[in-house]
Amino acid sequence: MFSKKRLAAVAAITGAALALAGCGGGTDAGSAGGTATLDPNEKVTLTFTWWGNDDRADRYNQLIEKFNEEYPNITINGTFTDFPSYWEKRQTEAAGGGLPDVWQFSDSYLRQYGQAGYLLDLNTVSDEIDMSTFEDSLKGTGQLDGKQYSLPTGYSLWANFINTDLLTANGLTPPAADATFDDFDTWMKEVTDKTGGAVYGGTDYTQRIQQFELKLRSEGKNLYTDDGKLGFDEDELAEFWSSGDALRDGVTIPQSKLEEINPKSGFGAGLTASEMSWSNFLGGYLADSGASSIELVAPPTYKVGSKDLYRQGGLQMAISAKTKHPAAAAAFLDFVVNSPEAGEIFGTTLGFPASSSKLEGTTLEGVDKQVADYIESAADRIGDAPPPAVVGYGALEQKFWDLGKALGLGSITVDEAVKQFFDEAKVTLG
Repeated sequence: MFSKKRLAAVAAITGAALALAGCGGGTDAGSAGGTATLDPNEKVTLTFTWWGNDDRADRYNQLIEKFNEEYPNITINGTFTDFPSYWEKRQTEAAGGGLPDVWQFSDSYLRQYGQAGYLLDLNTVSDEIDMSTFEDSLKGTGQLDGKQYSLPTGYSLWANFINTDLLTANGLTPPAADATFDDFDTWMKEVTDKTGGAVYGGTDYTQRIQQFELKLRSEGKNLYTDDGKLGFDEDELAEFWSSGDALRDGVTIPQSKLEEINPKSGFGAGLTASEMSWSNFLGGYLADSGASSIELVAPPTYKVGSKDLYRQGGLQMAISAKTKHPAAAAAFLDFVVNSPEAGEIFGTTLGFPASSSKLEGTTLEGVDKQVADYIESAADRIGDAPPPAVVGYGALEQKFWDLGKALGLGSITVDEAVKQFFDEAKVTLG
């Protein structure tokens, strides 16, 4: 599939290139709704950026080398930074009209950058990107108002991580696979009581907006609506945060302890037997905790039989709407999200491969195999992806977490927390 498409690109005739030139160049062709075509003889330099660490940088550099074996005429200038700094810099660049040609993107910012016209509609460069390798639900994570602004590199499922070393050492067993949250709360209390607080059953999960999302989805709702508004009201949020009162009363690890060990989590520090997060965190948890074995199971459910889980294609790739080389940028984006070489180099470190062709190059063993097995085991609970995140979702997610931690410290009441969250939402959503 790839070789045929790429050979077709390399064999692009000069007449097609001239036709594009008559339309004002590759950029105009792409932004105007035409199809930008790659000129294999044109020397092109693209800027590319991502967030991550040195390991991710090394993998991207390997991938760029592989890309240049097929596209020696395209030079990729890559840079990276940490996550918070990354988005601060993108906002500055967007305001100044200087976003990178290709950049690592997040579905949390789809409305913010897509509606403002900062992203190229990938349908305008569809000759260079194979989108048939993505399931519709995954492709939809980068769609807004009929346009394809980004494509996922991979996806994750919300999961429950269990430190089996700690359970075995204390003569305890994991929670039931089909546990409800009432069952799970009882299990966490048993762990905390059995160990005398040396190991807590878990962390107050009501701090995380993803847990609230799980509850809403079990009721057929979502965090936000199709038209970019919140999908819940003050009473629903108050009820959810109030449900954590019992957890904060000696069942889960105290927030004061978590503040002391920050930036490690209670689970990463070996102080809790469980923690819920995205499935691609498994490798990091193993490294932080030093555990020889971590079990990955489906999270408890609020309603048995509900489709409360979804494939979260949060880490994506996008192209600047102002790139001067849309076809070349599209060829590189395609290589990142689709090539077997990307699967071989990255494994599941950018999420479980979202593209079938990228998955073909991925060797599933060790941690990668464990994540794959978990995703397969939870298939019956996977429903449709939620609507695109509201503008400012990243800020609202952080606000939710900050208020959840304040509740854990006892420095705020539930009613005060709800008021502060909705005050923030009103400002953020306009």
